[in-house]
Amino acid sequence: MDFYIMTLFPDMVMEGLNTSITGRAVSKGLLSVEAVNIRDYAFNKHNSVDDYPYGGGAGMLMQAEPVYQCYKSLKERIRLKRLKKEQDGAGKSDNQKKTRVVYLSPQGQTFHQSMAEEFAKEEELILLCGHYEGIDERVLEEIVTDYVSIGDYVLTGGELPAMVMVDAIARLVPGVLHNDVSAEFESFQDNLLEYPQYSRPEVWHEKRVPEVLLSGHHANIEKWRREQSVIRTAKKRPDLLEKALLTEAEILLAESVKEENI
Repeated sequence: MDFYIMTLFPDMVMEGLNTSITGRAVSKGLLSVEAVNIRDYAFNKHNSVDDYPYGGGAGMLMQAEPVYQCYKSLKERIRLKRLKKEQDGAGKSDNQKKTRVVYLSPQGQTFHQSMAEEFAKEEELILLCGHYEGIDERVLEEIVTDYVSIGDYVLTGGELPAMVMVDAIARLVPGVLHNDVSAEFESFQDNLLEYPQYSRPEVWHEKRVPEVLLSGHHANIEKWRREQSVIRTAKKRPDLLEKALLTEAEILLAESVKEENI
């Protein structure tokens, strides 16, 4: 999968994403991450990409044309890359398919695990990072396919949200995690939080690892983990239970935990 991040601060993005799991996946060729500097597409000698907003108001606004030219350049590169893959026998690419462009904005839908899973199915993804007071609305209408927020708060730019999205999506790409199965049993899977985890030693600060995890009885371990996921979700994120598929016994368990919390 290919990630293209349109930003005014490419170094900030790449320094964060070239480490840990994402960085290793890039070095192995499992995915690519590229931060493209919108300022490279400025059309004045000072390389400025902002101007005062019409109608007045505080702050500056990113202009439409540099953003659009940056997008056009990426669009052509993606077209050529798809064509090369096809010529190299790496499968047939749909050159007519429009690449999704995600604008990181507090006005967007809140990012969640199901959204990450959806984006992970894409061949490539463009993430657009705003700055200052935002971006000229006209170019957003022209190129953006998705508006996404990582929370109901305001940041100075879209770079941190873009990094969050790349991290969450990249780990769902086959081969990125050492154990692909681990991605299937993490927090928010099936709208339940992940069960408690334990490692050696068996006793730490007089606290023992639950006996069931030492039993070697896989069915009992899975049953315990499922119950713990329901309990933990009912305690910490009861809102998630509305979308979770629970048995009658699990519904009763969740209700009893919520009553205890009250």
